[in-house]
Amino acid sequence: MVFFGFTHCPDACPTTLAELATVAQSLGPEANRLQVLVVTVDPARDTPQVLRQYVSSFNPGFLGLTGTADEISATAKEFKVYFQKQPQPGGSYTVDHSAGTFVFDKQGRLRLFGQYGAGAKALLHDIRLLLAE
Repeated sequence: MVFFGFTHCPDACPTTLAELATVAQSLGPEANRLQVLVVTVDPARDTPQVLRQYVSSFNPGFLGLTGTADEISATAKEFKVYFQKQPQPGGSYTVDHSAGTFVFDKQGRLRLFGQYGAGAKALLHDIRLLLAE
């Protein structure tokens, strides 16, 4: 599973990662066949250490991925993921971004796009179907 987000996200990212953690927990032993990858869209603030700490706080098996701004832009483009830095008062910023989750099968084929807000129950159902193949 691949999700694009960032550690300072106030809503979509923690909600999605909590849902993915629920899915992993609900799978029990089958969770060892699931890998969640979180690609940051904010490499300036999401250092590898910050990203690792944030992502693993939801589930120790989740992995955070980063790179240069150009590498992340190229990867997001391949996935057709939108993200854009939005200035905030006081000099800070947030990042608007797509908030869906890409689900691949064990052959690396994209099989499902989990829409933001669909909930852990719906995603768990679909993941179980994929794992049964």
